[in-house]
Amino acid sequence: MFNLPTIVSSADGRYQVVNSSLEMLSDLEQIQRISFPELSDGELMLSEHFASHIKIFPAGQHAIIDTLEQKVVASSSDIMLELDFGHYQHKFFPAVGDGFFTTHNPNARWLYGADIGVLPEYRSQGLSSLLYQARQKLVVQLGLHGHYAGAMPKGYGAVRDEMPIEAYLHEVIRNERFDPVLSIQLKRGYRIYGVIPEYLEDASCANYGILIVWRNSAVNWS
Repeated sequence: MFNLPTIVSSADGRYQVVNSSLEMLSDLEQIQRISFPELSDGELMLSEHFASHIKIFPAGQHAIIDTLEQKVVASSSDIMLELDFGHYQHKFFPAVGDGFFTTHNPNARWLYGADIGVLPEYRSQGLSSLLYQARQKLVVQLGLHGHYAGAMPKGYGAVRDEMPIEAYLHEVIRNERFDPVLSIQLKRGYRIYGVIPEYLEDASCANYGILIVWRNSAVNWS
């Protein structure tokens, strides 16, 4: 069914990261809907959005194939956008061209993580780590400064009345609290740089985004 070049794969070869293709559009939309059940309908990425991503920036679109089942089980979407550390607060959907990636800047020095999702039955098997490997590999190949995203602290919504977001982040950073998104990203070498209020509409993260950054060590920062 799928005959695409492998970018990275699991140790046993069962899960293979490839570039997303148009034949996967319905699968990509399904992964999006299942991964973000609390995201507002207006901020969900649908088949037409993923088709635009593939047309505008094919190298930044990744999917994981379960080679035993021959099905798409996870995906990530990236766009090239500049990063200004002095003015990093932004809203998600306008930043990505209302989901169509029309804001993609091929001259930008940074890769921006717009989306990542894994089907529930395939979680806790290292698939998100494979997608991050593919993203970081692309950063290195393109000679970019790094990869960044407005990460969703998906565990914060449940405790928002108990503590401010800053206290929650401090506990996550000190490994005193597990966040299903941030804790994984920190293990992948990302660092937290700031809080983005009203990043998107999702109760699980109380609408917050967290600026996370992975720097390409091959770039001369002097």
